[in-house]
Amino acid sequence: MAVEQNIHDQPRLNQTAAAMQRLWVERSQLTNFRSYRSVVLETGPEPQVLAGANGAGKTNLLEAISLLVPGHGLRGVHYRDLARAGGDGSWSVAARVHSRIGPVDIGTGLKPTRDGDERASRIVRIDGESKGSAGVLADYLEIVWLTPAMDGLFTGPGSERRQFLDRLIVCFDPGYRTIANRFEKAMQSRNRLLADGVSDNARLEGFEITMAEAGVAVAAARQQAIRALIRLIEDRRSLDPASPFPWATLALEGAIDADLAANPAVDVEDRYFRALRQSRERDRAAGRTLDGPHRSDLAVGHGPKAMPARLSSSGEQKALLLGLVLAHAELIRQHRDGLAPIMLLDEVTAHLDEFRRAALFTEIQRLGAQAWMTGTDKSAFAALAGQAQFWRVDEGSITSG
Repeated sequence: MAVEQNIHDQPRLNQTAAAMQRLWVERSQLTNFRSYRSVVLETGPEPQVLAGANGAGKTNLLEAISLLVPGHGLRGVHYRDLARAGGDGSWSVAARVHSRIGPVDIGTGLKPTRDGDERASRIVRIDGESKGSAGVLADYLEIVWLTPAMDGLFTGPGSERRQFLDRLIVCFDPGYRTIANRFEKAMQSRNRLLADGVSDNARLEGFEITMAEAGVAVAAARQQAIRALIRLIEDRRSLDPASPFPWATLALEGAIDADLAANPAVDVEDRYFRALRQSRERDRAAGRTLDGPHRSDLAVGHGPKAMPARLSSSGEQKALLLGLVLAHAELIRQHRDGLAPIMLLDEVTAHLDEFRRAALFTEIQRLGAQAWMTGTDKSAFAALAGQAQFWRVDEGSITSG
């Protein structure tokens, strides 16, 4: 009987072992968040499919999950804008997650806000203990996402491509955010001095030295990430040359990027510092700093067609973008001892034919990721029957099925 019991228990034991080797959300509770007054969701480590009409609240749930890591979430809005309309301005997201260090309870939210309060910062608690900032969340989970707003990544402004790349870097180098913020604050301070007509050389030089050091460090981190991503794309290409997700070419375009590719970082820092000092009057007239890593761009190409991604069709661009997101997830998995990030894929089946949908689901299963996917048509996810949990979202309520 004992042997028979062990045999019957084996599938369950295998599932339990697999769950322990994943990053996943086991329980999530939203209170006064967007369209949700109160909702609790119990989920397994497998993919999660959220189906419902437009405006039902599917993306709101994904946004709540995205707040389990540092930052402003997948929409990038002010924290006060996450509160349910008609409420007191407070909101909370509480989750039981399986993290890199084991199961933990993460809570984050905002206290009731007063009229005119523009400085609201969110509260973060780990296992009930308050933390000083949301940055601590980087120690527990990695989350990557793809939203319809990103469909224009290749045709939109360079700032969107920089943000895409910077999110990739932060996932396996949490310290990058500190360096990038250091550059941004120094640049803002320099811009204010220039706008105020300040010509004090010592004050300006102090910020320019910081900009040169942090700016070159930002550029170096981006180059390192690009090289790692290119290697991964080449590996994926050799393993599956007929992949429905075309391989991408990647390159950083910017004066600092070109200089750093050919010269030691210390020399690039010196040149950038001198350039900032010499361009003060030009920048003063422009009202902003015109040179630096904040002006760099990520050039993406459709590899098989040898053409810029911005000139590809909408379907090709979607497939390219998905390929980059999957490569991003794979890169994180390699850097995290086989732990794939949680994936938030909003309206992911749009512009994908049946063949590419099936290939996407296969990639998610291969990665071993808890992927949260939304769509208006449940039938688009039929290939995941028996392999995913399905949910029906309807105006702030979520039911199984």
